[in-house]
Amino acid sequence: MNRRKFLKTAAATGMAASLGAAPTVKPNFVVILLDDSGWADFKPFGHPPYSTPNVERLANQGCRFNNFYVAQAICSASRSALLSGCYPSRTKVFGAHGPGARGLDPGFATMGEVLQKQGYKTAVFGKWHIGDQPDTRPPARGFDESCGLMYSNDMWEFHPESPQNYKVPLQFWENGKVKVERMTPELQPMLTTWYTEHAVDFINRNKANPFLLYVPHSMPHVPLFRSEKFKGKSGTGVYGDVMMELDWSVGEIMKALNLNGLDDNTFVIFTSDNGPWTSYGNHAGTTPFREAKGTGFDGGTRSACIMRYPGKIKAGTASNKAMCTIDLLPTFAHLAGAPLPANPIDGLNVWDLITDKPGAVNPHEFYAFTTGQNFEAVMSGDGHWKLHVPHSYRTLVEVGNNGKAGVFKQAKIELSLFDMEKDPFETINVIDQYPEVATRLKMYAEQHRNQFFAPQK
Repeated sequence: MNRRKFLKTAAATGMAASLGAAPTVKPNFVVILLDDSGWADFKPFGHPPYSTPNVERLANQGCRFNNFYVAQAICSASRSALLSGCYPSRTKVFGAHGPGARGLDPGFATMGEVLQKQGYKTAVFGKWHIGDQPDTRPPARGFDESCGLMYSNDMWEFHPESPQNYKVPLQFWENGKVKVERMTPELQPMLTTWYTEHAVDFINRNKANPFLLYVPHSMPHVPLFRSEKFKGKSGTGVYGDVMMELDWSVGEIMKALNLNGLDDNTFVIFTSDNGPWTSYGNHAGTTPFREAKGTGFDGGTRSACIMRYPGKIKAGTASNKAMCTIDLLPTFAHLAGAPLPANPIDGLNVWDLITDKPGAVNPHEFYAFTTGQNFEAVMSGDGHWKLHVPHSYRTLVEVGNNGKAGVFKQAKIELSLFDMEKDPFETINVIDQYPEVATRLKMYAEQHRNQFFAPQK
């Protein structure tokens, strides 16, 4: 009996696991990661002026997580944390790495390596951005199949402000080899389509095997591109067209799972690497939270997230429980029956939170947030309180237009405590009203600082 028939037989005879229970058959994992998408870019999180029916359907079939965080709101650091389960403070993968960068040290195992050793077929189709050297590209980091860009799509000769910084051509890779030597403005519109076609083909060929499919899209990072089939489709401009094409991609992946009989045994996660890049005005997403990408405020670190796993995650629900991308690797390992990496990790298994098990609490005392190499904030594990240590941050003072950057200034925040349940927009410093809470979070901040950063002088 092959795996597909076994799953159908198990369901028909009542052998399927009950809601929230650990699966009896190794589940598949699909992680769809957008780049710089705003928290409110899709219904049911926001009310965008374009249609995204596939993401809405995914939410109706799963759970919407309103308080889902990334460890750092910048590309490479965010992706490294997701794949390794480690804070950027531990791996020292900070910010956004350029062409030829070392990236994530091979001493830190990836999600692909953990599941590959457990018999999983693994694939990544999209923007990698955690290493552009032979031993830090996907084939050496636990992925059987791969295609896409090794870094952001704006790191090329056509950069509108600093083309001189990118002397090497932007290349499209496939399975460890350069497939397209030089991406051009005529080829970039095909990225979302290429990633999606590879993902669907991978599902079709691996229906009899447990698999990890990681689809880190290049969009909606600027410069924005969409294929001819979506040009003008939203009626709201290029950003709306891009989001509709990403929604189409979600639909194609979900359709492939359904046609191959894999719906009931696949854990699907849809989220973004960080908040929107607001300097591009109408070329950026939307978030109701403070600031945006490149800061430790929730506008940068809080990403919309949907999780779907029929029979395990209750359909049509919403959760305000806090969790972070560093928790995905240990949670996946738990579900797959895989041992955790030999190297230390920071994430913890949050399966009970995801499935809303009665009495479940977040196993973390706190989450820590950085921007670049700067340690900026801690949040209590339950998401109720957030403490910013004194730091500077960039803030937008003039919005850009027509793809040109806006004007930023440097601002400063002093030691500040926010009640995220009453004030999710981080506007009212309540440190004087809650001294005991502030003392506890300052202790967490010092714990993180002393573990990973040189002591302050």
